Amino acid sequence: MVREIMASVQIGYPILSVLVFFPVLVALALLFIKDDGRARKVALTGALLELGLAIWMLSRFIPGIADIQFAESNSWLPTLGAGYHLGVDGISVLFVPLTAFITVAVMLFSWNAIKFFNRFYLINLLLLEAATIGIFVSLDMFLFYLFYELALVPSYFLIKLWGVGPQRQYAGLKYVTYMLIGSAPVLIGIILLGFNYSEWATSQGLAQTLSFDYVKLLSIPVDPATQTLIFFLLAVGFAVKGPMLPFHTWMPTAVMEGPIGMGVFLVGLKVGAYGFIRFVIPLLPDASREWAWLLAVVGLIAVIYGGLIALVQPNFRRLLAFASVSHVGLVMVGLFSLNAQSMQGALLMMFNMGLTATGLMLIAGFLYHRMGSTELSAFGGVARHAPLLAFFCFVIGLASIGMPGTSGFHGEFLTLLGAFRANWMFAAVAVIGVVLSAAYFLWYYERAFFGPVTNQKVSRLKDLNAREVLIAASITVVVFAAGFYPAPMLQITSGSVAALVERVERGTSTGVQVVQPSVSEQALTSAATGVGVARSVPP
Repeated sequence: MVREIMASVQIGYPILSVLVFFPVLVALALLFIKDDGRARKVALTGALLELGLAIWMLSRFIPGIADIQFAESNSWLPTLGAGYHLGVDGISVLFVPLTAFITVAVMLFSWNAIKFFNRFYLINLLLLEAATIGIFVSLDMFLFYLFYELALVPSYFLIKLWGVGPQRQYAGLKYVTYMLIGSAPVLIGIILLGFNYSEWATSQGLAQTLSFDYVKLLSIPVDPATQTLIFFLLAVGFAVKGPMLPFHTWMPTAVMEGPIGMGVFLVGLKVGAYGFIRFVIPLLPDASREWAWLLAVVGLIAVIYGGLIALVQPNFRRLLAFASVSHVGLVMVGLFSLNAQSMQGALLMMFNMGLTATGLMLIAGFLYHRMGSTELSAFGGVARHAPLLAFFCFVIGLASIGMPGTSGFHGEFLTLLGAFRANWMFAAVAVIGVVLSAAYFLWYYERAFFGPVTNQKVSRLKDLNAREVLIAASITVVVFAAGFYPAPMLQITSGSVAALVERVERGTSTGVQVVQPSVSEQALTSAATGVGVARSVPP
């Protein structure tokens, strides 16, 4: 069985629903504000409140257990088997405040950068935040798919209308086309999981014969042939979103042609990788175990390919796009090494990418706003005229390549350790990717910031202003805090990762479900609120 701690018990109100729909309410409020300056202030205030709520939720999260927390469950579309079921565990909880943090950073970055349709830009940014948080907290696969698709609408408008490249309309269309093509196999896989539950429920004489509820789907067996079919359907869909080879070509186009703010969401939040650890591996453990070698090999190819392509990129934004492909590949190696160290390392890597890729993409934006380009030929000697910009770029870049003492080290180390446990050759190849990541960042940094001046505009380059320092410093503080004291994140993720590894080892072919690690009822409720009970969801 899977245990759930209801939000009404743990925190007293449906905080996850608030986190999902509060940005929508702020976006609606912006429709009635005509002044752009006031609209920016209202949107930023709303985003800050959202971040505060997300941090408050994280502070009330009970670490070290695998239970689903802050759960909400209500009937929604019973005839379709769809329910309104929200909740977070150690796998998903970190990505909620991360999404809220990224939204605040993008809003501050875009404060004076958006010259037209300012309110509409802010509305789309808030709607993208709401849909993304909905993806991370959904525990009904129909609801997950709904948020998964809804995120495309604001993404398309952000790329098409506020893109910085001449082919932004093409980039927006290419992005949406890829995502729709990728979402088709995901939808088919979800439907097959629902039908499998229906067959099982009918055989058990249950009243409800169709369900897409994640917790219920965990509780039933799936025969090996069906598992393999659904595994590849979901794997292809999430690989497109990843992006993973060979479905990655939309990423450089979207990052180069779209606005910097949208690029931050694309390179910072790895929704595709999340789909693998949230749904593919736990729901299809036998197929995941059987085909782990294939996903790991594809991941290793992406690590080397992305690193080599990034190494020769003269454009900083394209470098970050291919670096993202390489990092996603390493995450996949960690996930499909299928042990506790590798999976926990992959989760920490995903969180670190949310910080460092965000920081580097925003720094690319700072350079673009000053120089009108992120091409290497536009730079040289930047550090002499903008030392703060050079400092923050260097520090955040070190975190992106896993330097000890930063947020990137622990995830990479655990991922490589777990890969070595699974197959030493996986780890050997993955290490080459780590070396490449250091090479492409440091080589570009040395030439752009300390190389000879090739553009006279550099001599007139202004350093970061107070707002930009606030953005970069906030990211840097989190980078060092997570680097020097990773224990809270390790405790938060440990219980869920341990339960997932145990489930993969035992599988579902026999129909026997893993009982997740739990503590006593009294300890659970005491840790949550001191009163009330935690709800167990039986098979």
